[in-house]
Amino acid sequence: MPKRGAYGQIHMSSGRYRSRVVCGRSDLKASFALRHAAFFGAAGLDTDGFDAACHHILIEDHETAELVCSFRVLLLEDGAELNQSYSYQYYELTRLTSYSSRMMEVGRFCVLPGLLDPDVLRFAWAIMAAIVDVLDVKMLFGCTSFAGTQIAPYNKSFGLLRDRYLAPLEWSPGIKAPFVHEFDTHCDHQTDIRHAMRGMPPLLRTYLMMGGWVSDHAVIDKKMNTLHVFTGLEVSIIPEGRKQLLRAVPLRT
Repeated sequence: MPKRGAYGQIHMSSGRYRSRVVCGRSDLKASFALRHAAFFGAAGLDTDGFDAACHHILIEDHETAELVCSFRVLLLEDGAELNQSYSYQYYELTRLTSYSSRMMEVGRFCVLPGLLDPDVLRFAWAIMAAIVDVLDVKMLFGCTSFAGTQIAPYNKSFGLLRDRYLAPLEWSPGIKAPFVHEFDTHCDHQTDIRHAMRGMPPLLRTYLMMGGWVSDHAVIDKKMNTLHVFTGLEVSIIPEGRKQLLRAVPLRT
């Protein structure tokens, strides 16, 4: 695992936002509070046993110092270390254990409820790209969440994932969690595709636009009140135009 200083280089700003690595208990508490508000819609602290092994990234508003986005990252030297990840408890990842390069799990990604500024997500992806470059990461992965545990609102989205975005067979995650929804619908018409994309979390849409893929089922996570899909993205297959857009975001240290 790289020293904290490697992540410490990711102290940047762009437009009205700035990013930094969590430093101290007050920062962690702020991150946990934002997570709880985003996932549960109420005051509280969202924590789990994986937080201590991760580096936590904060994005704040320059003008107000308000925390607007938070996520955590866990670096693995290769697929043999996948059992250390959050995702491992929900998905059967035997095929991915043969992956021979550095991987990074992105987790608990959340944005301040009610904030709709697309620049936050754009900046967050630029920061992730910088981390990938600094640490020579070859694959990003994680659990991407849909709000709630009802299947019906997302049938078209799950149909589109099944038809166009399933993981390559060599990396395909298997079923492990006790409660899952296996994708069993299709998305056949252009109008359905637009509807299906609108129903997906913005983070997942971005993964898919860059060449990402998902599991063939969603885990029904009653504790977090979400449906989530395993999501992977090999850095080598990101279209060059997308890479240029990410690196074109003006970052200042």
